[in-house]
Amino acid sequence: MAASTTTLRYPGYMNNDLIGLLASLIPTPRCHFLMTGYTPLILPDNETNNFSANSQVRKTTVLDVMRRLLQPKNIMVSANTRAGSGCYISILNIIQGNDIDPTQIHKALQRIRERQLINFIPWGPASIQVALARKSPFVETRNKVSGFMLANHTSMAELFDRLLSQYDRIRKRNAFLDNYRKEPMFQENLDEFDDARETVQSLVDEYRACERPDYVDFGVTPSSSSSSSTNPPDGMKSTGRQ
Repeated sequence: MAASTTTLRYPGYMNNDLIGLLASLIPTPRCHFLMTGYTPLILPDNETNNFSANSQVRKTTVLDVMRRLLQPKNIMVSANTRAGSGCYISILNIIQGNDIDPTQIHKALQRIRERQLINFIPWGPASIQVALARKSPFVETRNKVSGFMLANHTSMAELFDRLLSQYDRIRKRNAFLDNYRKEPMFQENLDEFDDARETVQSLVDEYRACERPDYVDFGVTPSSSSSSSTNPPDGMKSTGRQ
């Protein structure tokens, strides 16, 4: 949480407000569930609450940090983000460090692009947004560079699909429903549960549709009036008589 608000507490020329931070990550209103990642993670000693001098800390460069942020083990959501499983809709990396050369950012982005470490949606920009931020002077860290990632990925559909599967099993056994039926809104039926399930299912379908090039046409039904607009009304038809 502290890393996600770094650009707000140490404002720069961009990403210095909450709207600007999230606007580029959420291209469509429904697909607004973001995942986070952080590296490196170092645990302090339990007794002194300070970082041990014997703790093994690998040297962190900008390329290492940005590459590790894409690894599933550093992502704090139990979803498969490996290449070939889903697509990234958008990515924002917040790189923290006091002496970071912007040329290192460009070289790291070029290396990631050359190695094809990530898959982006086919209908949107395939680029990683990077924001530089200073490290907090009040927090002691052993590494010079750390990174925080905010990403929008289509694998979020796996989480909601897993939730629907668990709900279907509970609903099939009518478990935990007696307490709900005591409430006035559930005495006659359980339509609220059915509507909620349809909403989550439509969200799963939209996340999976984001992986296709024709996502811009998702949910758009052809207008029935288009065919009638090409034909004039009966009163306007020409009879062919002079």
